[in-house]
Amino acid sequence: MKKVALFLMCFFAVFPAYATDNPFMGRHQNQIALNLGQGVNSGFLIPPPTQLVPFYFTHIQYSQPTTFFKIPARQSINIGQTLGFGQKYGWDWDKYTIPMIFLSEDIALLYGNNWYFATSIGVGLQAQQNERLGAKLLFQFKLFGGYRINDNWGIEIFMQHFSNANTATENYSYAFYGLGMTYSF
Repeated sequence: MKKVALFLMCFFAVFPAYATDNPFMGRHQNQIALNLGQGVNSGFLIPPPTQLVPFYFTHIQYSQPTTFFKIPARQSINIGQTLGFGQKYGWDWDKYTIPMIFLSEDIALLYGNNWYFATSIGVGLQAQQNERLGAKLLFQFKLFGGYRINDNWGIEIFMQHFSNANTATENYSYAFYGLGMTYSF
């Protein structure tokens, strides 16, 4: 895990990407975000928020602006922690309290002066395998909207999905709805 983290930090230091007036962070070249999510018991890519569970997600994200085929984007390294408590819908959520690290690329689909709607894809690792995902390898999909409050601060609302993309026999996924706060500098 330490070797992976060291590689990722070196990658971002050696290959920085730049974009001017990016909808995620304006003219800034760095961004830190804190995201908090509420778990949903669903296997769908875009889960309905109907079965809330005692499963939570928190993660810190460091981002730099970039483009994705000339579309404004941001590349990020994410360090997260899932937190489960008790049992519900046949799952023992305590077993899924697991740290994870992943890389993601956020792509602005629609945006204005201070707002954006975007999607994200990512790949990463969770610290241990379990019967819900069946693999340490994670793939991430996210839909989110954001608003830049001022030149430095912003807020985001998101739906985030993690799965093993059928690389293992079990794939019930993790899904979260949540809020985030960004600081660009």
